[in-house]
Amino acid sequence: MTTRTSPWPTGAPCWTDLATPDVEAARKFFGEVLGWTFQAAGEGYGGYVIAERVGGTTAGIGPLQPGQQRPSWTLYFASDDADRTAGDVTAHGGSLLLPPGDVGDMGRMFIASDPTGAVFGIWQAGAAIGASLVNEPGGITWEDLRSTDPDAAREFYGALFNFDFQALTAAGTDYTTFHLQGDPAPLGGMGGMFGAADGTPSHWLVYFSVSDADEATAAVASHGGQVIAGPFDTPFGRMAGVADPAGAIFWIAQTAPSQAMPDRSG
Repeated sequence: MTTRTSPWPTGAPCWTDLATPDVEAARKFFGEVLGWTFQAAGEGYGGYVIAERVGGTTAGIGPLQPGQQRPSWTLYFASDDADRTAGDVTAHGGSLLLPPGDVGDMGRMFIASDPTGAVFGIWQAGAAIGASLVNEPGGITWEDLRSTDPDAAREFYGALFNFDFQALTAAGTDYTTFHLQGDPAPLGGMGGMFGAADGTPSHWLVYFSVSDADEATAAVASHGGQVIAGPFDTPFGRMAGVADPAGAIFWIAQTAPSQAMPDRSG
């Protein structure tokens, strides 16, 4: 089982959370679909809850904040110095949407957008490192950037985190995986819009691991969600694009045994 207790290295996707108009409804839905249980973050956190699976933290769910117009997932990258990374974001053409600030003793964070408009977060670990369970059923297992200008996006994230990139032509001619420098194991992918409707902004997609993609897809539909694509087989496993009852899109992935994701315990 991939579990982690130490802070994630800078640049690693380390957390994701959902902003939704009905936290309780989201808890029920994801409890059924991904097997999550929940712990309240505590007083002063605005109703934010932490999702867990077999004792490991997996994601967060909280209410929509002022200015957020639709339910959505935010992907966070780790940093050992959020303030320094915030300066790097603007220096390389990104924009700060929420400036760095402490989240109690849990850590320090900010929200930004890259030069192509995709929103992401940065997390500097305090008492909370982010996700402690990944690449296992219920945990994050992949991240995709769908960008209107993938070359510009790679230039930005490469400068921000010193990523390496490798072409993955099976996923399209403009698609690459991204890696911590010197680490052959991919963290996720970056590519074009994959046929999204005109006007769709650049965005990050989060994939959660499931043991059976067909069962998980059926659970999405039976608990008020929507199946957008699939499930279908890929060289990397069986996947489906889905949305929760409020319309927040995410993906589920049953990894092929030959494509097992790396153990990122630490």
